[in-house]
Amino acid sequence: MAEQSTTEYFRYRIRRDASGAMNWLRTSWREKRWFRWGVVLLGALLALWIVVWALLARDLPDAEMLLEYEPPLPTMVRGIDGEIVYSYARERRVQLQYADFPQQLIEAYLAAEDKTFFTHGGIDAGGLAGAVVDYVSKFGSGERAVGGSTITQQVAKNILLSNEYSITRKLKEMMLARRIEGVLSKQQILELYLNEIPLGRRSFGVQAAARAYFDKDVGDLELHEMAFLAILPKAPERYGRKQHEDLALARRNFVLDQMVANDFITEGEAADAKGEPLGLKPMRAQHATVDAGYFFEEVRRTLIEKFGETAEDGRNSVYAGGLWVRTSLDPALQSAARDALRNGMLRYHGNRGWPGPVATIDPDNGDLIAQLRSSNLGLNFRNWRVGVVTERAGSSATVGLTDGETYPLTGFPDAVKVGDVVAVERSGNGYRLRTVPEVSGGFVAMNPESSRVLAMQGGFDSRLTDFNRATQAERQPGSTIKPFVYATGLDNGMTPATQVPDQAFCFYQGAALGEKCFRNFGGGGGGVHTMRWGLEQSRNLMTVHIAMDAGMPKVIDTFERVGIGSYEPYPAFALGAGDTTVLKMVNAYAALVNHGRQNDATLIDYVQDRHGKVIWRADARKCERCSMSEWDGKPMPRPGRSGKQVLDPRTAYQVVHMLEGVVTRGTAVRLRDLDLPLFGKTGTTTGPTNAWFVGGSPEIIAGMYLGFDQPRNMGGWVQGGNTAAPMFKEFVQETRDRWSDEPFVAPAGVRMVRIDRRSGKRVLDGWPTDEPLSSIIWEAFKPDTEPPRRTRADAIEAKRREFLELIRRGEMARRKAQDGGAAHGQPSDFVEDQGGIY
Repeated sequence: MAEQSTTEYFRYRIRRDASGAMNWLRTSWREKRWFRWGVVLLGALLALWIVVWALLARDLPDAEMLLEYEPPLPTMVRGIDGEIVYSYARERRVQLQYADFPQQLIEAYLAAEDKTFFTHGGIDAGGLAGAVVDYVSKFGSGERAVGGSTITQQVAKNILLSNEYSITRKLKEMMLARRIEGVLSKQQILELYLNEIPLGRRSFGVQAAARAYFDKDVGDLELHEMAFLAILPKAPERYGRKQHEDLALARRNFVLDQMVANDFITEGEAADAKGEPLGLKPMRAQHATVDAGYFFEEVRRTLIEKFGETAEDGRNSVYAGGLWVRTSLDPALQSAARDALRNGMLRYHGNRGWPGPVATIDPDNGDLIAQLRSSNLGLNFRNWRVGVVTERAGSSATVGLTDGETYPLTGFPDAVKVGDVVAVERSGNGYRLRTVPEVSGGFVAMNPESSRVLAMQGGFDSRLTDFNRATQAERQPGSTIKPFVYATGLDNGMTPATQVPDQAFCFYQGAALGEKCFRNFGGGGGGVHTMRWGLEQSRNLMTVHIAMDAGMPKVIDTFERVGIGSYEPYPAFALGAGDTTVLKMVNAYAALVNHGRQNDATLIDYVQDRHGKVIWRADARKCERCSMSEWDGKPMPRPGRSGKQVLDPRTAYQVVHMLEGVVTRGTAVRLRDLDLPLFGKTGTTTGPTNAWFVGGSPEIIAGMYLGFDQPRNMGGWVQGGNTAAPMFKEFVQETRDRWSDEPFVAPAGVRMVRIDRRSGKRVLDGWPTDEPLSSIIWEAFKPDTEPPRRTRADAIEAKRREFLELIRRGEMARRKAQDGGAAHGQPSDFVEDQGGIY
């Protein structure tokens, strides 16, 4: 009962009080004018707020999205050693955490932008009032009102809103700032602000700006530099320019004074900082730490194909996804490849004169230097630079450089005209014209086991043209394709000791084309020789005989299996008449070294997203039990073999073994003094229009060619051996410590047999020597294909030759004695090729 009485009591009190309040409201509304106006005003404000909310707030982005916000970040590229070598960036951006920002840098921004940041709730009433007054005073003048935005409001504008100048945007900014303050901590808001604020020189965030203006990290900045960065949000394009240095100094010193007023620094520290100059570094382009423009462009194309280019293409895009890309680029090999190819071009060009400008600019389109600057043309060779001819009058001319300055130009031919983009080098008070060779080429170095590309150079300089001749130029490979013709012969019953005719071969191509007859390079021919000799000496006629005996369809099938190309079964393709690329040829040779097993050529090992998660890997092999938390006691888990078997392992080794002879005593003999286990093949196409060399060691394969972009005769003296092979030699000499003395290893099923190098017959009573022209060598055979041990006829012939040689030597000694020591002949005049007993 007591409980019911209490409930009734409270109900009574509520009814009484409510009735009294209603009576008071009615009385006040009837008798008090101010009350009526107050209620009307309050209602109007409430209605206005509802309208504003309906028009503005309902479409505002959700502030909670900032909890998972991922700013656009550049893609960083690492080399084979894990070091950063390049970045794909259209803006300078570096993401730091709050703990990474120096305290004085934070205080400088608070002093300059938002002194009450840690006490307000997203909106600073005092600052807002000042901004309103400024807006009213400038209304209609065309000037833009400033001030009033807190750091939280700037975060809302920079990340979630646009930079529109309007009252509507300002209201949205204020409303969103209040929401942000309810979602993020002050430290999180500051972290977003300091990473996202645009600060000029295409830099966003303080770390990127520190690099752009001072070439330092934020942790290395001095007080006056921090104060300078804090003035940039107001007008980054003004304060960062040399002509506005006085304005920047005044604003920087004001920020220092504000830091003193807020007890962030002492007056002495401020005075010392004010005495420092701005110390801004000149604005410069972001260059790679390794000169590998062609390699990086190939990587960029691959990444765009997989992940897209911009943020609209996906969260892992190249220019916004913040990817980390591990590549196979070897900086030392890349520099050597670049220099070897360039020097080969310069040697060939010699004193041929100026071939013309690297590009032309139309003077009718305005400022020539501005056009040159926007073209992004450049050179990274010695101390050469790219300039544009701005004036030409008789024997004098002026060249303009990208820094905006013009200088006298000397050493130029009559063909130079205004608008020509040329290479120049400093000479006295001006610049002297230099020649970029017209001839070009491509160079690729690769690991044969994995087919990882270690170096790539696609021309003289990627800043002049991004056309990559290592991957995009389709060229005839010439004799570098012959090893795969020989591999087909070995797969079809031949051996390295097989006798092949070096004789004319004519082929009827049909009524329309008639008969086609082949010849050796330089003419000549005749006789019958071993397959090894034919490959070492690059005999065209022997190659065609092998191709036709094995069957051209089978030869073409071999080309396709190793990835060189797909051609019609015509004999000319056995001599390299079909088009292919340097990269394809190098990967085909890699299969030879890798015992016939071939992987796809790759430049990228794996790609990680901004959080470090691997999102793509070139090596997609699965490895069962590799991720065990604890060892299960069983044998070590290993992934399966990569790649596919494209050649018989024994055949591949036989070809490599014969190609070692090309270096020892064949068309690439100039490489012999490198004193390394090397194999390779030279190539020269009809004309000649291209000069090739492909070869290497068990660990590094390299291939290159030299030729004009529009193929034409390079001169009758040009051959792969004297034009391309020297580039390979320079490449090896520059990286000698990377080349081991480990020999090529034969796979199971190969028998090494002593044979006579010329006749191909088996030798039993002699041993191979280190002499390059030793008559007895080791040769690689598949089981049951080696030459027979001996025949009686062979033994009799060998004895006969032995007796004849003894008689000749005796006769020479007798004549020498009769003539009193005067020599009428030398033993070598009578020595024949001695193969010993067969």
